[in-house]
Amino acid sequence: MDVPGLYLIYQSFSQPVVKNIEEEVVQQLKKIEIDQLIHKDQKVAITAGSRGIKNIAKILKVVVKEFKDLGAKPFIVPAMGSHGGGTAEGQTEVLDSLGINEEAVGAPIISDTEVVELGRTEKGAAVYMDKNAFNADAIFVINRVKPHTKFKARIESGLMKMIAIGLGKQKGCTELHSFGLYPEIVYAARIALEKAPIKAGLGIVENALKQTAKIAAVRKEKMEEVDAELLVLAKDLMPSLPAEHIDLLIVDEMGKNISGSGIDVNVIGRVTSPASSEEKPRVENIVALDLSDASHGNALGMGLADVITRRFADKINFQATYANVIAAGSLSRGKMPLVMENDLDAITVGLNAVQGKNLRDIKIMFINNTMQLSKLMVSQALLNNLPKNKDFKILDEVNLEFDNQGNLIRKGWW
Repeated sequence: MDVPGLYLIYQSFSQPVVKNIEEEVVQQLKKIEIDQLIHKDQKVAITAGSRGIKNIAKILKVVVKEFKDLGAKPFIVPAMGSHGGGTAEGQTEVLDSLGINEEAVGAPIISDTEVVELGRTEKGAAVYMDKNAFNADAIFVINRVKPHTKFKARIESGLMKMIAIGLGKQKGCTELHSFGLYPEIVYAARIALEKAPIKAGLGIVENALKQTAKIAAVRKEKMEEVDAELLVLAKDLMPSLPAEHIDLLIVDEMGKNISGSGIDVNVIGRVTSPASSEEKPRVENIVALDLSDASHGNALGMGLADVITRRFADKINFQATYANVIAAGSLSRGKMPLVMENDLDAITVGLNAVQGKNLRDIKIMFINNTMQLSKLMVSQALLNNLPKNKDFKILDEVNLEFDNQGNLIRKGWW
């Protein structure tokens, strides 16, 4: 089966952006009077997660410098639950792949899996925290605030989750997921805010182009309130697929640095595979061509796809994937899709799975990943059905070309 020609289009989003990251971080810290919270000779644990947050190394470097200027002794704590295989070494490697290391940020990375129990929620969920962070004089929480991929609520993925899940390491992550995450992460974070030396934090919101749109410092007393406020902004700025029904979605790359679920379910509308009729957009078939190198083999979310390539499959670290899948209680997202030898075979299988339509009538969308959606490709059938109330620009007509091994010849589309 031939692959239909596609149109490379550009869709515009609202794009507020922080112009000077360093200056904004400094001003935000002054705004909460950080010098009244962090003092000379104090050991300060600063959280760093596994997500590919824009400017995170730069933000950490500024925070470290400000704390050092106050005479404190900051260090970085990997706060990523079960990611990195749930091991101290694996989590340090994840941070290093994100450009977070002592040389880059000016503070040592102290990684350990040992935790202390802080208490239990009313439902009985144990609340854990990284031992090094708990034993510090102060904890400063940094995280991006965005919609979660498993639930919708007032508090989703942000500062409170970083406290409850990230600092809880694999033990805390597994515990809270077993209780259904929400609202337990909020209750767990409240216990941690009361029992641990958390002083303040920075919430980060990104726009649809993955640029830093807002940085907000907050004292611990208002952390839950600000977390909720930033989530509203994050949802407003979140990119989306410009279609209600897609026969075949081709994803060039998925991974943990892109979304906690590898492919962001808030974008694709697919919570399970296959999609249910209630999900919007309704995506019938998903082909994922590659797993990002920054995922370090963690392929959680591959179960959302129907077809992957041999290249993708060869990158999977099943130990890391299963550790994350089991801890998250998302077994279906760890299921292995069909494995095709190359890009052409994978795309062809995806096209053949569309039943009852001529090739010219198949609604195809091809994206880089679910985090970068300003540029994407659509077939003629889908181009004809793009919403009239959105601003689109056709950049080029594209005929996908493949090399002798059947893999796409990529031409800098994204």
